[in-house]
Amino acid sequence: MPKLSPKITKFAVSIFGENNFYNMQSIRNIAIIAHVDHGKTTLVDRILHQSKLFKESEETPGQLILDNNDLERERGITILSKNVSVRYKDVKINIIDTPGHADFGGEVERVLNMADGVLLLVDAFEGPMPQTRFVLQKAIELDLKPIVVINKVDKPNCRPDEVQEAVFDLMFNLGATEDQLDFPTVYGSSKQGWMSDDWKHETSDVSHLLDVIIDTIPEAKYEEGTPQMLITSLDYSSYVGRIAVGRLKRGTLQAGQNVSLVKRDGSLVKCTIKELYTFEGLGKERTKNPVQAGDIIALMGLDDFEIGDTVADYENPEGLPPIKVDEPTMSMLFTINNSPFFGKEGKYVTSRHLRERLYKETEKNLALKVEDTDSPDSLMVYGRGILHLSILVETMRREGYEFQLGQPKVIIKYIDDVKCEPIECLTVLVPEDFSGRVIEQVTTRRGEMTQMEPKGDRMCLDFDIPSRGLIGLRNTLLTVTEGEAIISHRFKDYEPWKGDMPSRNNGALISMETGQAIPYAIWKLQDRGIFFVNPNEDVYAGEVIGENTRSNDIVLNINKEKHLTNVRASGSDEAIRLIPPVRFSLEEYMEYIRDDEYLEVTPKSLRLRKIILDELERKRANRHGNA
Repeated sequence: MPKLSPKITKFAVSIFGENNFYNMQSIRNIAIIAHVDHGKTTLVDRILHQSKLFKESEETPGQLILDNNDLERERGITILSKNVSVRYKDVKINIIDTPGHADFGGEVERVLNMADGVLLLVDAFEGPMPQTRFVLQKAIELDLKPIVVINKVDKPNCRPDEVQEAVFDLMFNLGATEDQLDFPTVYGSSKQGWMSDDWKHETSDVSHLLDVIIDTIPEAKYEEGTPQMLITSLDYSSYVGRIAVGRLKRGTLQAGQNVSLVKRDGSLVKCTIKELYTFEGLGKERTKNPVQAGDIIALMGLDDFEIGDTVADYENPEGLPPIKVDEPTMSMLFTINNSPFFGKEGKYVTSRHLRERLYKETEKNLALKVEDTDSPDSLMVYGRGILHLSILVETMRREGYEFQLGQPKVIIKYIDDVKCEPIECLTVLVPEDFSGRVIEQVTTRRGEMTQMEPKGDRMCLDFDIPSRGLIGLRNTLLTVTEGEAIISHRFKDYEPWKGDMPSRNNGALISMETGQAIPYAIWKLQDRGIFFVNPNEDVYAGEVIGENTRSNDIVLNINKEKHLTNVRASGSDEAIRLIPPVRFSLEEYMEYIRDDEYLEVTPKSLRLRKIILDELERKRANRHGNA
């Protein structure tokens, strides 16, 4: 407990009651970090059940309670960080679930500022993976106390003891302090719902983990003085508007209190806290009592705030250092849809709608940047990678937006007058028989192998590869390894330009006319290449309808119908047999775009098209470009 004067103590006891006052400082703030799909959200489910958050009479929510976004449930990944709290043995534990993918590293960097310790979750078979290293590095830099949880020990061929040693080596290599290296290790299975100090000794629940959290993670400190709270997250309610979320670092805050908002540039905005909420269970609980430093709270009523601003004292405001987030590594052009089919499926189609939505996204998505271009209809969007940008695109699609995307490009920097590009650490886990094919594909994209080691019946290959080499690589590797490759990567650093790289070899099949794709016409043209469109699907002139078997683009008429005649012969009406078209996902399309193409994105359709739709105009532009 903090040392308070007898008068303040007596006053506080009279407001809160003796039990509440002496227990209110028992708070642990902990973030759960891990590589993608190592079981973070499942573990949070188990902790919520362990703390009796759901009554027996209540219907329990399904699995992955915190992944409540449609995209998160579909993809099985966490995209947005979430806060929940549980009470265990009179201690309030604030748990922050974080994304595991490096593309959403901006989320991780933000929320680690609210934690005093981290639960590092590692798969008992896979061991530390690239994103494990990425998130752990951020935690060590912030001097957070780690607890290592070796998860999925019920898996066959698991190797918990080896993984524990690998985690220790990783922490040592990342420059962890002696206190951080003296971490406790908990073994268990989130799916089976048990945690123990020995992986061979199965228990009945996860109470051992909660005991370790209380014993290991330092209690949230109470700092006396004027209030300070760094806004690290945003929430939104259609009823009250934007909500500021963060950890109260110093002093106390209360609903109705006048405060100063210290902006990133040092300017001040005077405002009043209309409502104050603390996190209880899965939701927020409104409170009129003063909240002391150490707890994670949500404030309503602040005007024009951004992530990184500080809520400070009204009279003597002191700002906290704003959050530093790694810079984006990839850019993509967003422009309005000007295809012949524009406005048929989307609700928001104008440049004003597109601009407002993208700039609104930058308020809460720290790793994203938006810049205007020479054209009022186009915006340049900078992100962490294909997945980071594709989640934004998919979210906008579902909200009813219609727009077009240009080819993704990596961000080039000049460091000491040397042209540099972003380099990524790529890890590929494949059966040994396919390792040669993987090495061949990666090295043609300027990748350099750094390590090769066996893991059970598989081979783990580590490479340093330019970010532009990753565009389209996933599909190629899955094809050559017959779907067996497990691929992950993380940003390493900017290094000198590695040279030119082979691009897509095959040309495009382009539609000649606007109309319906006729099965007879597709059947006659199947030897030209692979088609992307279904029979009877609407197409327009200039749309990319397939991939040519050769390197040049070719224009085809798939709207041509069979001419009827009076002649009937035994062989003239043979059955039409069509090869099923190739259907790409959004990420696959984004990796497939060439520099003279756009991807048309609508709520119901994805279409690849040439930027210049008219064939003669395209030829003229190519001649001028080659001249």
